[in-house]
Amino acid sequence: MSTSPQQDPKDRPARLTVGVVGAGRVGPALAAALQLAGHRPVAVSGVSDASRRRAAEMLPDVPLVSPAQVLERADLVLLTVPDDALPGLAEGLAETGAVRPGQLLVHTSGRYGARVLDPALRAGALPLALHPAMTFTGTPVDVQRLAGCSFGVTAPEELRLAAEALVIEMGGEPEWIAEESRPLYHAALALGANHLVTLVAESMDLLRAAGVEAPDRMLGPLLGAALDNALRSGDAALTGPVARGDAGTVAAHVFELRRHAPQTVAGYLAMARATADRALAHGLLKPELAEDLLGVLADGTAGTAGPGSAEGDAR
Repeated sequence: MSTSPQQDPKDRPARLTVGVVGAGRVGPALAAALQLAGHRPVAVSGVSDASRRRAAEMLPDVPLVSPAQVLERADLVLLTVPDDALPGLAEGLAETGAVRPGQLLVHTSGRYGARVLDPALRAGALPLALHPAMTFTGTPVDVQRLAGCSFGVTAPEELRLAAEALVIEMGGEPEWIAEESRPLYHAALALGANHLVTLVAESMDLLRAAGVEAPDRMLGPLLGAALDNALRSGDAALTGPVARGDAGTVAAHVFELRRHAPQTVAGYLAMARATADRALAHGLLKPELAEDLLGVLADGTAGTAGPGSAEGDAR
């Protein structure tokens, strides 16, 4: 085994110059991760004051320039703009001649694969779609969170190894996603991550309304265990009144939600129906108990009876 000291990444010769178009939460973090791997950020573009502050914090001494100037200076360009802005950006950069042959153009949209960069491809660019399956804060902690983070990778076959290598250099784990599967892949992540935030926030609001002083402290261990169990066991981890078929308890929940937080009723019913379907399919919910439960969930006026009624008895 070699005993020679390992070279600090900062002392390695830079292999690629890196530019960022769109200094939101993602771009500066990925550029900083590439810098740790020995690449050299040379330019970043950002419009808002928040973007400029973020770039200054995450990529100090890297000049803020126009998007065209970013492409002029960088071998590898990160296009980290909102999904809906990406097609127009790719077309505009190609039409203005900003794209250089042989230039690596990397977008981080979950929705799109590599084809959204076809205008740049026709101009000679090398298109890659590298989407980190991670939520970003816009702070240096994001670089640490990339360690072990999965990236949805889509690229022309001849660029697949290059795309996967870049992900590994950023500390991530490449996961190949077919071009036609990108929208479904992105929907799955949004369903799990974005909606989770909404569910947790609504749960904390309800606990506060019930008099709980520290809902975050109450929910932390419960949600942590539920997430761990779900990732390990899938549908087998389902618990609670829906999975048990406790129609009376569910009716009581709906009654209370209509009184105290009517805006949450639709979401509760939708998730309860989905939970019931999965519990039935997995054999957790007994068919003889499912009929009453599904009746409660299907009735648009479910839960209007008081908690003292047969329907509202939470046992």
